[in-house]
Amino acid sequence: MPFGAHETMEVHEILNEKINMINHLGLYMNSCQDPELRGMIDRHLRTALESYNQLVAYTHDYSAAENLNQPYNMPSVDPQQVAYGLSNPASVAPVTLGQLNDMQIASAVLCAHKNSAKNHMAASLEIADPNIRQMLVNGAVTCSNQAYEVFLFMNERGIYQVPRMNDDTAKTFLHAYQPAPQQQQENMQQPGQQQVHLY
Repeated sequence: MPFGAHETMEVHEILNEKINMINHLGLYMNSCQDPELRGMIDRHLRTALESYNQLVAYTHDYSAAENLNQPYNMPSVDPQQVAYGLSNPASVAPVTLGQLNDMQIASAVLCAHKNSAKNHMAASLEIADPNIRQMLVNGAVTCSNQAYEVFLFMNERGIYQVPRMNDDTAKTFLHAYQPAPQQQQENMQQPGQQQVHLY
């Protein structure tokens, strides 16, 4: 099977990361107390195992790509569900001894998913094989969605608080960006016309 040297090394790195995540999710699931957190980690662990097995199967046999796993989907979220603002955030510090509590476990799972999403996407940009590339892109989307699911869990409990910016400041800053002129969009859609460069 003709895998390039670069993509072989990228897949090797992703598979090692997946093994690490699977091992850690198993430990976290068995250590956490909150049943909702345990259920979420269990779902994420099953997804990680499926993704790992699919990628391993494809590296052994091209026909394993016939049914590529789709990215992990979570229920739709209303922006109003997210709690903004700080309310007596808890102090945090490293813990070198003892068992992790649920807050530390949730934070570790969140960090694992964020890093995995970045690593999957970066690796996908170096892949020549279209099926491996799609598996890694799906892995990035899955990890991004799972990270957001963990964030929502933490945010709802006040563990992950989102600092606010003054509304007037945020609007002034972001409202400086305006839609592209309609005329420019129409010119781009008409073939054969000279394009206008606005530099």
